[in-house]
Amino acid sequence: KDMGLNSNLQMICILLLFVWVAEAGGLTRVFNLNDFGAIADGKSDSSQALLGAWKNACACDGTGIVLIPQGTYLVGPTILKGPCKRPTVFQIQGVLKAPADLRNFGSGAWIEFQHINGLTIAGGGKFDGQGASAWPHNQCSKNAYCKDLPISIRLNFVTNGLVRNISSINSKFFHMEIFGSKNIKLQSLKISAPGNSPNTDGIHIGKSSMVDISNSVIGTGDDCISIGPGNSDISISNVFCGPGHGISVGSLGKYPNEADVVGLNVRNCTLSGTANGVRIKTWAASSSSSASSSSASNLNFQDIVMKNVYNPIVIDQQYCPHTSCNQESPSRVKISNVCFKDITGTSASKVAVSLKCSKATPCQNVELININLNYVSAKNHPDRGRASASISSCSNIEGTASGEQIPPSCL
Repeated sequence: KDMGLNSNLQMICILLLFVWVAEAGGLTRVFNLNDFGAIADGKSDSSQALLGAWKNACACDGTGIVLIPQGTYLVGPTILKGPCKRPTVFQIQGVLKAPADLRNFGSGAWIEFQHINGLTIAGGGKFDGQGASAWPHNQCSKNAYCKDLPISIRLNFVTNGLVRNISSINSKFFHMEIFGSKNIKLQSLKISAPGNSPNTDGIHIGKSSMVDISNSVIGTGDDCISIGPGNSDISISNVFCGPGHGISVGSLGKYPNEADVVGLNVRNCTLSGTANGVRIKTWAASSSSSASSSSASNLNFQDIVMKNVYNPIVIDQQYCPHTSCNQESPSRVKISNVCFKDITGTSASKVAVSLKCSKATPCQNVELININLNYVSAKNHPDRGRASASISSCSNIEGTASGEQIPPSCL
């Protein structure tokens, strides 16, 4: 009898615990894309199936999981809206494929997550932007006010987000944009597009705070990571970048009323064969411009390895990616408290350090600490001969240099 009583008591306790857990956190429910009519043939439109699975997961009393199983699913532009009742998981194990034809898109993004508190995107799957057919329509190299093509993945006003162990290939424009968001972790990402694909930035961050990017491999036709206006407390570590245009702050100062950039730490990263290494870029202004007089401060770049990078360390306050720019007046963006420390490797151009600041608002408190960047031309490649001397170039800047300085510091 005692054994039976104890057994009954244990069962009651288990049931009570189950009820408590269910009431406190809800149950986890999985919403499989296939159960909502999706067909994994890469041709049938599964957009409505994705919306259906998302709406059910978002409304779930427990943790809702949208599951994209193995297979290839064609999905058109889709907005996955919150707020959701509980934290929501987007578990992608297969491949989501975007329509190749731009006529399927309006403005904005391909897959957009919007107004969500507690979002996880994971699963080892892939987002295929099918960008090759769209790249010839990109006019941004000729027109400063070009029409943006669709971004592959956008997180808009997301709080407490984790994006982990996914791939993005061949985006039409940016691979991923984080906008108006807070406390976002991006881990173990694989992002790739050809080196000649226009504006395929790996990750662009705008008006966000507490964004942490780590342990990722990014190779694109533009910036591997770009930090736009209005960002604070951004951390980037253990990222391999190449091909691409490097890791950049900016461009800044193009539009009126831009917010400041405050607090960036880039550590333990490797850049290989990129057009730039670590860079801060701001627009010069026309005499009639109402462009921003914002600032960028507390920017730290440390323990960076450059492998045959054309412009390893750059501050460019006359940024102009187009065939022509109206640069009648100097940039109004104030750059201060910048540290480049323990940066080593090789430069593919003779000017390994280029710090060109604005004569209207000179850069202040810029530090160069332990820099070792040798110039390696095609003739002086390590496999063929010795590296030759590199040089540095500075203008309108106040700062200090300490420790090893190759090239000799211009500060």
